[in-house]
Amino acid sequence: MPFPSTLAAPVLQGVRVRLEPLSRRHTPDLAAAAGEDRASYQFTWVPTAAEVDGYLDEQLARAAAGMLMPFAQIDLRTGRAVGATAYWDPRLWPGRDVLCAVEVGFTWLAASAQRSGINREAKFLLFAHAFEQWQVARVDLKTDARNARSRAAIEAAGARFEGVLRSWSRSWAPGEDGQLRDSAMYSIIAAEWPDCRARLAQR
Repeated sequence: MPFPSTLAAPVLQGVRVRLEPLSRRHTPDLAAAAGEDRASYQFTWVPTAAEVDGYLDEQLARAAAGMLMPFAQIDLRTGRAVGATAYWDPRLWPGRDVLCAVEVGFTWLAASAQRSGINREAKFLLFAHAFEQWQVARVDLKTDARNARSRAAIEAAGARFEGVLRSWSRSWAPGEDGQLRDSAMYSIIAAEWPDCRARLAQR
């Protein structure tokens, strides 16, 4: 189901990163970001520099349908977009046009922005907005079960592992077009957010 029509995509700013609604003006920066070393993208959907236009077409179409709320990740040191992330898969309370749960995903960063603190701060901003402004009961995250690096980052952000769903979603691994992957599922629920928030803020 789509996001409630009353919810607008926010601009979220921290110390290292600003998350702003994804648009075509981010195309040149994202093409440059995607053209850096791609060794860490083994299990992640990241367009090549030549594919960024098509990537934006897909993400903006999902946004127009209300199924995705995509953001460019802006490195505040340079003012340039260095990757993307999103809220997606919104779920509403039964019988109400009010958000109950949402997933954080479609996340990638240029190689030069990895291990910079940007990803951790972006997650903090997205989680905080979801729990404190939208009052959701749950935030989901998932990744390819083989993606040890992504799983470690999700766990470091304070999410709890819930299990692996077999043949759950599309594989983005090279050579696996049309195949399904096992997805490692994680979540944070509202009761856990205060402790998670404190740990993330300290880091």
